[in-house]
Amino acid sequence: MIYLRLIAESFRFAWQALSSNVLRTVLSLLGVTIGIFAIISVFTLVDSLERNVRESMSFIGDKVIYVQKWPWSFGPGTPWWKYFQRPEPTIREFRLLDRRLANDAGLAITSQRSNNVFKHGNNSYSNATLMGVTYEYNKVSDIPIIEGRYFAPQEIDAARNVMIIGDEAAETLYPYGSPIGQELKVAGQKFTIIGLIEKQGENMFGMPNLDQMAIIPYGSFSKMFDTGPNGIGSSIIAKGRDDDPGLMELEYELRGHMRTIRGLRPRDEDSFAMNRPEMATEAVSGFFEVIGMAGWVIGGFAILVGGFGIANIMFVSVKERTNIIGIQKSLGAKNFFILFQFLFESVFLSLIGGGIGLLLVFLLTVIPQDIMKVSLSLGNITLGLGVSAVIGMLSGIIPAVLASNLDPVVAIRSK
Repeated sequence: MIYLRLIAESFRFAWQALSSNVLRTVLSLLGVTIGIFAIISVFTLVDSLERNVRESMSFIGDKVIYVQKWPWSFGPGTPWWKYFQRPEPTIREFRLLDRRLANDAGLAITSQRSNNVFKHGNNSYSNATLMGVTYEYNKVSDIPIIEGRYFAPQEIDAARNVMIIGDEAAETLYPYGSPIGQELKVAGQKFTIIGLIEKQGENMFGMPNLDQMAIIPYGSFSKMFDTGPNGIGSSIIAKGRDDDPGLMELEYELRGHMRTIRGLRPRDEDSFAMNRPEMATEAVSGFFEVIGMAGWVIGGFAILVGGFGIANIMFVSVKERTNIIGIQKSLGAKNFFILFQFLFESVFLSLIGGGIGLLLVFLLTVIPQDIMKVSLSLGNITLGLGVSAVIGMLSGIIPAVLASNLDPVVAIRSK
């Protein structure tokens, strides 16, 4: 009970001291406000940017390995001409892998072609991406269908002209009704729409996303375009199991079967690349770590200035209240009570500055954004308040110790 009374009394003293010198208080907490605003705004933007980047790349899939002709990253001095001579993955290789793989949770082959024109009556949609997939594509990648359905196995096996269409393409071609059951024409072929993909919105890189895509059976795609070893590139995608950490078993098995299928000898180099989405996300994470460090540096200088400002106001506060401190000690106040009183005041002042900084960051998040949704996370709020409390404690510890060690007789006679 005594501790609650101590906190309440310290809060009262702190509030009286701060409210009696409003201008001095505002100027002192300004540095902390700017510092917390700089740090938390950078972290909030970084977190939101990273989240939106990952969401923009969600169609790539999670816990998957891509078997492709080209690697996703090139090191210095990479002999790119060797990759150019490689054959594309084929439907034959996919079928052999489908029979032999034991450590996968799903396997699909896809191929896509950009700059297509979709037509329905007098409406047309240009620069569309057409993707051909096998049945288990919905296991290796996220296809959020909001209306209609996914392909049936019979439709994939028979290479029927059915299609799942993206939101932007559907709105352009069918502005006044549902696209389900409607027909459209692409590359001279008529397709019936059986599914509509949920709206994804613009992504961070301006890359084509599911909104601009249409998905059809791989067999139907192959009838329209050349997907052979030297034709339009295909990708074999293998989904890993949850009990395969790092997908090491799947990678070893995939590499071994692909080398066997392509007749490679033990000393021959792989004639295919095995790509993972982690390659892109790790590069993105590294980039964001650098930005985060820059935020700490920029905000750190402002917080340092704010800390000195708080320390200065606490020294002034101790000097102004020396007589009161002497009276309190003469009436039996312990040293820890005086120490806690001034330390609480310093932390309270710093928390006010940090809170205002967080409020400014929150106001930034409510500004409507078309491309990137910015949100202030609980973790960043906790970080901001935590940093503010630490700065307040460090800034106020020396003035608080000096106040608690004052001789009561000398303190009373200070006036």
